[in-house]
Amino acid sequence: MPIEVVDNSSESRFEILVDGKVAGFADYRLLPTKVVFTHTEVSPLYEGQGLAGRLVDHALRVSADTGLRVVPLCPYVARYIERHPEFANLVDAPDRDTDRDTAN
Repeated sequence: MPIEVVDNSSESRFEILVDGKVAGFADYRLLPTKVVFTHTEVSPLYEGQGLAGRLVDHALRVSADTGLRVVPLCPYVARYIERHPEFANLVDAPDRDTDRDTAN
């Protein structure tokens, strides 16, 4: 089954597609110098297949390639970064602007 991760910028989320269908997503808020990850979810039909990890790995690599700092408000993204220290240098602390922007 083909698996693909795409940035659906119109929905402000990365999506993981299985056979062309959305199996999960990672919501984000894009700010001028950082990306704030707010929520990650995988459909129960696809749980336990490592899709969330593939999704977040891809999203973090894209963030690194574009020079954006990462604010991992999503617990899954925060745990993923803890388990994969190669991404630790991307992490930026939330600030008042980030908190205000993600509250909407």
